[in-house]
Amino acid sequence: MDTASLIPLSKILLVFTAMVLGIKFRLGIGLSILGGSVLTGFLFQIPFTQWILIAVSSLLDYKLVLLAMIVTLIMLLSRILENTGQSKRLMRELSGILPWPKFRLAFFPALIGLLPMPGGAVFSAPMVKTAAQGHGLSGKEKVLINYWFRHVWELIWPLYPGLILAAHLSGIPLVKLLGYTWPGMVICVLLGWYFYLYPIKKLSYPEQIPKFSAGNTFYESFPLLMAIAGSLSLEALVWSLNLPFDPETGLVAGLFIAIVICAVQNKVPMSSVMGYFKEKHLWQMVFVILSIFVFKGILDKGGIVGEISGSISGKSALLAATALLPMIVGLISGITIAFVGSTFPLIIGVVDQLGIELNTAYVVLGLFSGLAGVMVSPIHICFILTCEFFHTNIAKVWPGLFLPSLLLFLSGIVYFFILA
Repeated sequence: MDTASLIPLSKILLVFTAMVLGIKFRLGIGLSILGGSVLTGFLFQIPFTQWILIAVSSLLDYKLVLLAMIVTLIMLLSRILENTGQSKRLMRELSGILPWPKFRLAFFPALIGLLPMPGGAVFSAPMVKTAAQGHGLSGKEKVLINYWFRHVWELIWPLYPGLILAAHLSGIPLVKLLGYTWPGMVICVLLGWYFYLYPIKKLSYPEQIPKFSAGNTFYESFPLLMAIAGSLSLEALVWSLNLPFDPETGLVAGLFIAIVICAVQNKVPMSSVMGYFKEKHLWQMVFVILSIFVFKGILDKGGIVGEISGSISGKSALLAATALLPMIVGLISGITIAFVGSTFPLIIGVVDQLGIELNTAYVVLGLFSGLAGVMVSPIHICFILTCEFFHTNIAKVWPGLFLPSLLLFLSGIVYFFILA
């Protein structure tokens, strides 16, 4: 790789550094990301008028509206569950079958992880907060546990759009692909245990474990079950009947129904529900989402991802592209479907140029690599929302993701040579 080919990567590194510094020095997450998109346009010589057009088109994307609605509803449901004490009641009921404190800390993020919705980590954050009460855990520890275990299913749960897209682009049946990617889930769980749960000092067991009541547990968990099962069912219904809606509208409907159920159960007046929309914290999150979409739009429509991919060439182009591109895009976008949709066509194109048959090992490596980048990305919306929920400085928490994400990446490399 010559010096000139490193220029695009160097520019992106500079943008990435500027955003992290902005967040570190409390410029604000949304402003830091938005400023990073402006700097990206400047460094890659995108005319400002074109930058404006790209930003406007990104903000008009209907997926942005869906994402904003989903995150808003998640935060609203989470707030009602927390303020009414229902999350505490659910935790008390479940403690009858979950007596191990560390297991409880990981259980709820993993449970919510079965629902592939953006920003879902903020849904489980109140549960982790409740489970951690009385154990002296720091905000950093709670953020890392909630964030990491929320994503342990990314490489095996067949409802994740990134996996579905990877199977479609590669032509590998989804069931077959999952037969190769399942070790990723085991690795993620082990890494989460070793780095985030094991170091915690021995936690105290409940003095008296309450008797488990299936009826009470079902009642207290009903809004949560509706949010997960209802959303997935409605999403599947939209998809299977080929209705003229985005499948994620099923998530919106399921979350809305869950909020209604929770409000009725706790007799929360409509005025109190509407009062949550006046909170500054909610609108800060909406601004962060808008900024992320603008940044993604500049990367995509500005041709920057393509310029980065063009800088990687040589005899080992296929392996380099598979190992590096998904990780880079995952790092700078923080979204799984972004690295799959933008880099897998490039990887498959390299395969065509080399005239070889696509090996499943390359697809698996790309997924491991991309997920490692996504997990360490400081603009991953789940990471941002979790830090915001626990009022923890991102700059202090972020280094805690470096080594586990690196080991996930390296495990993908090792696994590649086992499969290849």
